[in-house]
Amino acid sequence: MSEHDEQNANRLRRELPEEVAPAEQAGADAPAGDPSQDAQGERNGVTGRQRLLKGLWPPRLTRAQLIVALLLFGLGFGLAVQVASNSDSDSALRGARQEDLVRILDELDDRTQRLEDEKQGLEKQRDELENSSDQAEEARKQTLEKERQLGILAGTVAAQGPGITVTIEDTKGTVEADMLLDAIQELRAAGAEAIQVNGVRVVAGTYFAEADNSVSVDGNKINAPYRFQVIGKPQDLEPALNIPGGVVQTLEKEQATVTVERSSKIVVDALRAAKRPDYARSSSQ
Repeated sequence: MSEHDEQNANRLRRELPEEVAPAEQAGADAPAGDPSQDAQGERNGVTGRQRLLKGLWPPRLTRAQLIVALLLFGLGFGLAVQVASNSDSDSALRGARQEDLVRILDELDDRTQRLEDEKQGLEKQRDELENSSDQAEEARKQTLEKERQLGILAGTVAAQGPGITVTIEDTKGTVEADMLLDAIQELRAAGAEAIQVNGVRVVAGTYFAEADNSVSVDGNKINAPYRFQVIGKPQDLEPALNIPGGVVQTLEKEQATVTVERSSKIVVDALRAAKRPDYARSSSQ
């Protein structure tokens, strides 16, 4: 080779880029996921699982993704709470026996029938007033009858009729005032017309309260056993207390003993003094 050719070769060698190492060139040219590259990574101390974890964590969330995640969490939480609430409210009926469900339906039918009978009675009174030849006398009779009925509800007159007697034995002292109030409300809803508890007449304004490890009714202290005398239709009153999750089951969970007896004649003779309202006056005055 002449001296001129050798100078040209040296000049070209300086102008060309440096040669890439064979191992680096092979790694750069290998496609992603190539087994040879994974093997090379493992030889360098980095496994494929480590590279995967490095790519997934820490997560790179945008603001929009974070807002969507929060909305989805809130929606799921709300649905879970609603499902749990519905499950609790329906649990008593889901676990009820067939005869209990039939009894509940019968009680609802009886309540509907009572309302229908009351409606028909009011319509009959209206027709009698409209068609009576002596409307003044008819109005007087109806007024007296209404006064008697209101006296029973207000507790100012004694009453008697068919009904039930409910006796609650509380040897453990676990029965509280609110449980007795629940029993009163359940009896009223079942059509009770007159009630007295341990000689205290129960009226619309009656209240129950705790009093020295006992219970007071309208300020009158009463002790166990608690005895309810209730006038009404026995076929409606007794099932109302024995519905699943009702008064009897609640009291029995508190280790109290409940006895319900039907009778063709219950006497409610505890009276309440008629009290004149302090502020309310008849609108006709």
